[in-house]
Amino acid sequence: MSTQQADLEACREAIHHGSLSFHAASKLLPASVRDPSLALYAFCRLADDAVDLQVEKAAAVMKLQERLDRIYLGKPDDAPADRAFARVVEDFEMPRALPDALLEGLAWDACGRRYETLAELFDYSARVASAVGVMMCVLMRTRDPDALARACDLGVAMQLTNIARDIGEDALEGRIYLPLEWLDEAGLEPDRFLADPKPTKAIRQMTRRLVMQANRLYMRSEAGVAALPLASRTGIYAARFIYAGIGAQVQKAGYDSISSRAHTSKLQKLGWVAVSAMKAVATVLMPKSAVLYASCLPETQFLVDAAGRANPKSSRSDTVFEALAQVALHERAQREALMAAQGRSN
Repeated sequence: MSTQQADLEACREAIHHGSLSFHAASKLLPASVRDPSLALYAFCRLADDAVDLQVEKAAAVMKLQERLDRIYLGKPDDAPADRAFARVVEDFEMPRALPDALLEGLAWDACGRRYETLAELFDYSARVASAVGVMMCVLMRTRDPDALARACDLGVAMQLTNIARDIGEDALEGRIYLPLEWLDEAGLEPDRFLADPKPTKAIRQMTRRLVMQANRLYMRSEAGVAALPLASRTGIYAARFIYAGIGAQVQKAGYDSISSRAHTSKLQKLGWVAVSAMKAVATVLMPKSAVLYASCLPETQFLVDAAGRANPKSSRSDTVFEALAQVALHERAQREALMAAQGRSN
């Protein structure tokens, strides 16, 4: 087995254990897209784990930035995901701003950033999800702005679904992604909720709002699938329906994501794959939807612009450094609080 094949096999194994939904959908993509997408998702999984599992998160994000620097210089680290992603960057002229956006989102997570409004939550979702969607379009050799805008819609929708599903798990880890103004309107203090998360009527209503927002964006995203290469449409439809199905399970549970975590069965996934195949065939016969030309979400416009830039390998974004500074300040504040607490106990 060649080094390239071995690297792809390692990426495939990482995705199989780390993202079952993507692993299922990726099988429906043509090999020309599936193999580089495995490299892309493996690098994204590596980045997420490299930050999430470390105590010194600022240092972890900086190390990822340095690894990305070496990838864009054509000198990746001696690791399967790095080597495979370096080939993707070279073969597809992947704009540096796109993986940078992902790292910025991870840095926001690392500093425990909270989001005041739904628009700010869209900002976050654009970085950790829509950036990946736009990179997938690049792998499909699709850089049409309208198609990219709909890919961004799909990314935001999928992230909102994740947030709606994981409210309870996130609360146990001290994280809250619900817009703070929603909690304020309901008279709820975020830290009080985190100390004792309960599926109250107000929280379930907020969860419902997230699912409804996601569903709206799933519907908008469908118009963009028809603008993708025909061989890729079934796989992207499958990702859309599988993730929307998670939202449907949240709805079925009465929007209670605290008492239990929504999941879908293998049989349900097979059903959505069948629907996806039929939808893909239908796109050949149907005229383009006017929704394709809907305005891009303002929060994702920078990604659409980045995918079409003439200089795709420009230097890393200053916004990542700004996010890293916030992570460092957050970690410093945590250390000072811990030292103060230890001083009082002594």
